[in-house]
Amino acid sequence: MNLFAKLSILAAAIGISVSASARSLDIRYTATGNALVRPTETAHYLILPVEDDAPDSKIEVLSGGTLVRTLYVRLARRAVDYTVPFDLTPYDGKEVVFNIVIDNLQPHEIEKLVCWPALRMAETFDDANFEKFRPAYHHTPRYGWMNDPNGMFYMDGVWHLCFQYNPYGSKWQNLSWGHSVSRDLVHWTQEPTALEPDGLGYVFSGSAAVDRDNTAGFGVGAVIALYTSAGTSQTQSLAYSTDGGATFKRYGSNPVITTEHEARDPKIFWNERLGRWNLILAHALDREMLIYSSPDLKNWTFESAFGRGYGCQKGVWECPDLFELPVRGTQEKKWVLICNINPGGPFGGSATQYFVGDFDGHRFVCDTNPDETLWMDYGKDHYAAVTWNNAPDNRRTAIAWMSNWEYADAVPTLQYRSANTLPRDLELFRAADGTLRLGAKPAKEVESLRCGKTSFPASALSASPIVRPLPAEADGVCEIELALDFGRARKIDLVLANEAGESVRMTCDVHDAKKKNFTMYRQQSGATDFSLDFPATTVAPIPRAGHKCTLRIFLDRCSIEVFGDDGEFAMTNLVFPASPYTSLALSAEGGAARMERLTVYPLGAAE
Repeated sequence: MNLFAKLSILAAAIGISVSASARSLDIRYTATGNALVRPTETAHYLILPVEDDAPDSKIEVLSGGTLVRTLYVRLARRAVDYTVPFDLTPYDGKEVVFNIVIDNLQPHEIEKLVCWPALRMAETFDDANFEKFRPAYHHTPRYGWMNDPNGMFYMDGVWHLCFQYNPYGSKWQNLSWGHSVSRDLVHWTQEPTALEPDGLGYVFSGSAAVDRDNTAGFGVGAVIALYTSAGTSQTQSLAYSTDGGATFKRYGSNPVITTEHEARDPKIFWNERLGRWNLILAHALDREMLIYSSPDLKNWTFESAFGRGYGCQKGVWECPDLFELPVRGTQEKKWVLICNINPGGPFGGSATQYFVGDFDGHRFVCDTNPDETLWMDYGKDHYAAVTWNNAPDNRRTAIAWMSNWEYADAVPTLQYRSANTLPRDLELFRAADGTLRLGAKPAKEVESLRCGKTSFPASALSASPIVRPLPAEADGVCEIELALDFGRARKIDLVLANEAGESVRMTCDVHDAKKKNFTMYRQQSGATDFSLDFPATTVAPIPRAGHKCTLRIFLDRCSIEVFGDDGEFAMTNLVFPASPYTSLALSAEGGAARMERLTVYPLGAAE
C-alpha cells in the first residue's frame, strides 16, 4: 500500500471528502482542515496559485513516507493574484504527497477554495514580467520576495549576488538564498536557489568569500558561505562550494558559532595583516557588533565587541560590514564599519549608518563621538547595504535593498517585491569641517546603459521655472546630470512631473556657503496610499562648501537615486507614478542662480 493510500485511509477514519482530479492531481479533503494532493503523473513543476492577502497555508512535502520540506504559501482562497512553481524534479521516480493545512476554515469551506482547480502540473513556468513598476536596470528576482543582499563575492570575472528570497510568494516567508550572477554589474541572470531552509531553520543573511589558500580544507579556491540559521534560535552555519558558487553543500558540523543572545548576519573577510579570517556579527537586540577571528572559517575566537552607546540605538542592529578604504586624494587609509538599523532611520523605518575608525584584527576603535550618527544614504529606501568580497582592482563595491521595512510588503507589485539599489563604489573623503565621511558613486559599469545623450545650454534660473523635456520612450528611464551655481539664491527647485499631474520636488537649500541641504518630497509622486509611512520628505546635508553643486539623478520605473558632488551624499527613494516623469522644471528663490550644465541620457533596459 503506498503512502497516499495510507493517508487516505487515515483521513477516511476521521471523515473525508474525496475529489479525483482529471488534471494529473488527486486531491482529497479531510474533516480536520487538510487536503492531500498527489501528482498522478510526472512533470517538472507543480504550479501553486497565490492570493497576496490570504493567510499562509502550511504545505508539508512527503516523499517515501518522510517529511522532506515544509513550505508556507498564501494559497488562493477567493482569487488568484499570481502563481509560483514548486520544482518536482528532485522527486523523479519517487512518490510525493503534499499535505496542505488550511487553518480557520470548516471542511465544506475548504473544498470551495479557488486554489484547488487552479493547481496544475506543468513542464514550464512562465515568468515573463507583467509588472508595470518592475525596474528596467535594477536587479530584481524574476518572481517572489527579496530583501537583504547576501553572499556577495567576485570570482573569475563573475559578480555573484545572493539575496534573502521567498520563492513561493511575494511577502516575507520561507527564507532562502536566491542567487544571481553578472559579468558587468548591470545585466543579471538568476540562477537556481543557492541555499534552502534545513533542520536548523531558515537561511538568514550572511556572506561569502573565496578561500584561495584552502584554509577551511574544502579545496583551493572553494567559496565559503557563513549565514545565520534561524530556527528556535539564531546560530551561524557554514556552507561551501567547489564549483565556483554554482552549488553549495552544508558543513556537517553546523552550527560553527552559537551565542547566548540573538545574533545574526555574519560578514567574513581575510585579514592579510592578521593572517587570519575576521568575522563581524550583529548582536541584534544588544545594539552592538561582535568581532571574531579564525584560522580556518570553522573554529572562531571571540575578540571584542563594539557599539553599545554609539550612533543610533533606536532599533535592531543588523547586516554589518567592516573594511578598509583609502581617503580621497591622500595616502591615508581608515576602516569603515557599516551597521544597518531597523527602525531608527532618519526619516522612519530602516536605514544604514556607519562608523569610521581603526581596526587591528581584534578591536574596532571609532573616531567619531558616540552620540554622532552618520548615514550612508539619506533616502527612505536604502537598507542592508553590504559589499562584495574580492572585488577587482581593489574596489569596494556595495549594494543595498531598495525598500523600507515600514511598507516593503505593501508596495504596488505582486509578481515580485523589491529591487536592489545601483551598485556603488565607496571611498572616504574629508568634508568641509575636516571630518571623514563615506562617499558612494554609481559603479562605472552603469554608464554602459546610456543609449543616447541630450545636452541643454546653460541657463539663468529665477522664480519663473524653465522646463526641459525628459525621454518619453522606455518608460522615462534615464540619467540626469546637473551642475548648479546657487549664486545669490537661497534655494533651487527641481521638479520632475508627468502628464498625470504627479510630481517629485527636489530642493537645494543654501543657508550659507558652509551649510546646504538637498531635500526630496514624494508626497505627490504617484501611488502613495498603500502605506501611511510612504509619503515622506527626506533631507541630506551637502558636505561640500561653496556655492556650487553637481547632481546625478537616476530614474527607473519605480525609483529615484540621487548622487551629489561626486558621491559625497546620496538619496534613494521609491516612487510609483501613474506614467513616467517627462519634464524637469528648474527655478530659484531669493536671487539669481544658474544652471551651468544639464545632460540627459536615456538608459537602455538591462532586462
